[in-house]
Amino acid sequence: MSFVNPEPDRRLCIAPMLDISDRHFRRFARILAPHALLYTEMVPTPALSHGHPEGFLFHAPEERPLALQIGGSSPEEAALAARMAANAGFCEINLNCGCPSRRVHCGNFGACLMKEPRRVADIIITMKAVAPNLPATVKCRLGVDDHDSEEHLFSFIRAVAEAGCKTFIIHARKAHLKNMTPAQNRAVPTLRYHAVHAVKKAFPQLEIIINGDIRTSEGALAQMEHVDGVMVGRAAYENPIAIAEMESAIFSTSVLRRKEYVAAFLPYIEEETAKGTPLFALARHMMGLYSGQAGARAFRQFLASTVQNHGITPKDILDACPASHS
Repeated sequence: MSFVNPEPDRRLCIAPMLDISDRHFRRFARILAPHALLYTEMVPTPALSHGHPEGFLFHAPEERPLALQIGGSSPEEAALAARMAANAGFCEINLNCGCPSRRVHCGNFGACLMKEPRRVADIIITMKAVAPNLPATVKCRLGVDDHDSEEHLFSFIRAVAEAGCKTFIIHARKAHLKNMTPAQNRAVPTLRYHAVHAVKKAFPQLEIIINGDIRTSEGALAQMEHVDGVMVGRAAYENPIAIAEMESAIFSTSVLRRKEYVAAFLPYIEEETAKGTPLFALARHMMGLYSGQAGARAFRQFLASTVQNHGITPKDILDACPASHS
C-alpha cells in the first residue's frame, strides 16, 4: 500500500542523529513539538537493499510527519529506498550529503558526495522516478575540505535542483574529512550562517532549511528572517525543552511544565516496558529535560540508575522530577 502524504511543514525540523533519533526519542520529541518534522537516524541504503529493511522502516503513526534519511551513493539502491519509504508512510526521503565520518567517507557517501553533484543529481532523478509523490531532499554542508567556495556550493545546489530537488537542509559549516572526527566537525569549523542565507537569496524558488548550533527560540526566529526553516540537532537532545519553546514561538503553541511532558510520555514508556524494552532505552531521552535547572543532576542520576535498578517503575520517573521546576 502506498501512502500519499502532503508536503511537510519544515519550519521546525529535528535532525537525524546517530544513536539518538530512534523511535523512542521521536515519540518524546513529538510530545514536545507536535508540529515539527522528525527524521530517522541515517539508514545506509545497502541495509535496505540487502538486509532486513523492516527494522529500519518501522515507526508508529504518532511519529509522523516523519522523514527517512538515507546514506548511499548508488542510484539503484536509493530508488529502492524511495519506493520503500513511500510505501511505509514517510513524508520525505532525505539524502545525506553532509556526514563527515571516516566510515561513511570510505563508503563513498555522506559529505564526500558534495564533490560529485552529478551523482547526487542522478540519485534524485531515480528516486523521483519511482516515488514521484515523495519529496526527495538533500542535507549537505557548505563544502568539503578545499571544495568550500561559494561558487562550488552554488554549482552543487544548481545541479541537484535541476534534477528535481526543491529542498536543501544546509549545515552552516564545511566538512573536514581528513583530520577531524564527526564530533569535531560539529564544533570546530566556523559557522557561516550568512553563506546559507546567500543560498536562499540566490535560489529564492528553493526551500532552504538552516542547521548548525541553533539552540533557542530567539535564535530560530532570527534565522527564519533569512531562510524557510530551522533544523535543530544536539540541542534537541541536550536540552529538550528548547524544542518545545521553538514550537511555541513558530506555531503559537503553549509550553508546558517539564513534568507534564514526562507525564505525557509515561503511557508510551509503560507500553514499551511491558513489551520488554529496557527502561533506560526510554529514560535516556529525558536526560537533558531539566538542563540548567535546580535538581537536574539528581534527575539525570536517577534516570541513569534505571540501567541497574530493575525495581524502578515508569511512575517513579515522574515522582523523581525536581519539584521546584515540575
